[in-house]
Amino acid sequence: MTAVVLSVDAELAWGDRDRPDPPRHVESARDSWSRLLATFDEFDVPVTWAVVGHLFLSECDGEHDDHATPTDDWFEDDPGGRAARSPLWFGGGLVGSIADADAGHEIAGQPFSHAAFDDGRTTREVAVVETRATLEAAADAGFDVETFVLPRNEVAHRDVLAAYGFTCYRGARPALWFDGARLESLAKTVDLTVSRTSPPLVEPAVDDHGLVTVPASMRLADLDGPAGTLVQTLGDPVARAAKRGIDRAAEEDGVFHLCLRPSDFSEERDFERLRTVLEHLDAVREETGLPVRTMGEVAADLQVADPATSRTPIGPR
Repeated sequence: MTAVVLSVDAELAWGDRDRPDPPRHVESARDSWSRLLATFDEFDVPVTWAVVGHLFLSECDGEHDDHATPTDDWFEDDPGGRAARSPLWFGGGLVGSIADADAGHEIAGQPFSHAAFDDGRTTREVAVVETRATLEAAADAGFDVETFVLPRNEVAHRDVLAAYGFTCYRGARPALWFDGARLESLAKTVDLTVSRTSPPLVEPAVDDHGLVTVPASMRLADLDGPAGTLVQTLGDPVARAAKRGIDRAAEEDGVFHLCLRPSDFSEERDFERLRTVLEHLDAVREETGLPVRTMGEVAADLQVADPATSRTPIGPR
């Protein structure tokens, strides 16, 4: 299989609320979401948008007493109320704008409150409730989601995803030489600016639960923080790496899977980076016929007719 896949983690405030110091640019995530949609439409690039389940809601009580949680204060930051009053905690029309876009995007799901599944606090009970709540919120909003993205690509509880009828999930990026290095940020910088290795192509596959995994290749904000600011003086090594991944996908078997988040786009240079990558993708697609596909489209080509796991929902759907 040869293709380029783009996936967006659509999270707003939910994506960083469990971090000690949430990024300040979460405040601009709604505007970034809309700008990303417009940019993808301009280049006719279909994207998998993985939406945190709570963003499908138009209102809530902020308590979610019937929801199993990793900690007793898990929903402490949820302001409740309606989308108009708390725009970073509800989709408020943004999810509908994905469906209305011209590029033919896929709407996928994430855990209802962005609970990390590969976390000692996220028991199977929590995973069940997080998965079911996302399906119910999406269905109530008029969307049928079959692809799932796990926070930070930490894969666990795949049997739960299979039981609830999901067909596809995003797998972790293949291990690279700098992973786990003592000075990992510096090593990653060297890889992008000196070594200039190409991001890995990945091979989608059917796992032992009958689910198709489409692993990530790289994140478009792979050099954020101080290291990212420093190397901007040398050009944009992240954009160059993404372009190398696209070129490799046009020449070899494999999928180049690029991931991004609206909250990663806080400055104009972030949008310029994406535009540079999409312009290159458009040129390569025109020259070689390189397909650009959603995760769901990739999964449809590989999905087995009789998955290994019985798909009987665990509780009401």
